[in-house]
Amino acid sequence: MSYSLAKDAMKILLLEGVHDSAVQVFQQAGYTDIEHHKKALEPAELKAKLAEGVRMVGIRSRTQLTADVLQAAPKLFAIGCFCIGTNQVDVAAAEQAGVPVFNAPFANTRSVAELVLAEMMLLLRRVPEKSQLAHQGVWQKSAQDCFEVRGKTLGIVGYGHIGSQLSVLAEGLGMRVKFYDIEHKLPMGNAEAVPSMQALLALSDIVSLHVPATEQTENIIDAQAIKAMKPGVVLINASRGKVVDLDALAEAIKVKHVAGAAIDVFPVEPGSNVEPFRSPLQTLPNVILTPHVGGSTMEAQAGIGVEVAEKLVKYSDNGSTLMSVNFPQVALPTHTGRHRILHIHHNQPGVLNAINQIFSEQHINIAAQYLQTTATIGYVVMDVASGETDALVKALKQVSGTIRCRVLF
Repeated sequence: MSYSLAKDAMKILLLEGVHDSAVQVFQQAGYTDIEHHKKALEPAELKAKLAEGVRMVGIRSRTQLTADVLQAAPKLFAIGCFCIGTNQVDVAAAEQAGVPVFNAPFANTRSVAELVLAEMMLLLRRVPEKSQLAHQGVWQKSAQDCFEVRGKTLGIVGYGHIGSQLSVLAEGLGMRVKFYDIEHKLPMGNAEAVPSMQALLALSDIVSLHVPATEQTENIIDAQAIKAMKPGVVLINASRGKVVDLDALAEAIKVKHVAGAAIDVFPVEPGSNVEPFRSPLQTLPNVILTPHVGGSTMEAQAGIGVEVAEKLVKYSDNGSTLMSVNFPQVALPTHTGRHRILHIHHNQPGVLNAINQIFSEQHINIAAQYLQTTATIGYVVMDVASGETDALVKALKQVSGTIRCRVLF
């Protein structure tokens, strides 16, 4: 199908309280048909909304854009995840539908790293436990089992954007930093890589997890992994909820093998702030439980709003897919004085030849052409002189393997 609407006619749906900075970016770019909801929508309502002609949708972590939901959105051409992860989107189904998915892998890095840093200091000093007792009228002034972070070994599992920044902050406090990652990563400062997670667990006074949600990372911290940790270890998880076996962690805290824990993400999380929350870690001493707020600072949310909205605007305005998680990466210049045609197709032989043949038959000169592919789709962008393009686009849509075709004026 072809999209050639004016910006003010393109419907944008933003859910889950996406920061107003995103709205400002869209408005400054000329987009005015913006529907902004503070909460996620129930699946049936979401499908109905998308079916109304939404072109771009912005979500956070609660909204699930499954293949079934995407089928209800035939006019959707871009998805923005206003967060780090994209697990809530069937990115493969979106790719097959010719819909790029954008996220914000950098904007909340500092916020998460700062929370983890604060938690490790509080846990080593047993502040959560002493605070709870003080609220109950118990005065427990003692230095027993309370420690400084200086000189302690921090073990970081996953040395990506957050893990590496945490590494720098921790080293500034005088900590020794070790890390383990399945990929080779350049150490920051004096941090040292270790050859296995088991080796890391045995070395660390504090273990902090910063890994994505994959089949390989599910329950990587189980009873066996916890047993491999040093007695008195502190565990922090601000990555993904299924990474830690919480029942095993609870048992380890009860027998005091683990001295404390801070958990920000959970295998099952409430869908809204009014739903009850349950965890086997509730009521245990020296445990910090937070409601998935690692990136929930005003600075991070504002930055995420700008970062993702700018990517969506750039794709809508000029076709650039740079930093998309599921699409061929194409960085494009502006196309002033020209029309730009975006053709998304299944990655099969003969498509580009068929496209070029159509231009030749219609005696249209291609001023510039860009092509990138993934294993499943191809994305070709062509700049042509301003003029009538209806017949051209109609012919391009008939090319075997075409998923969608869009014109930018």
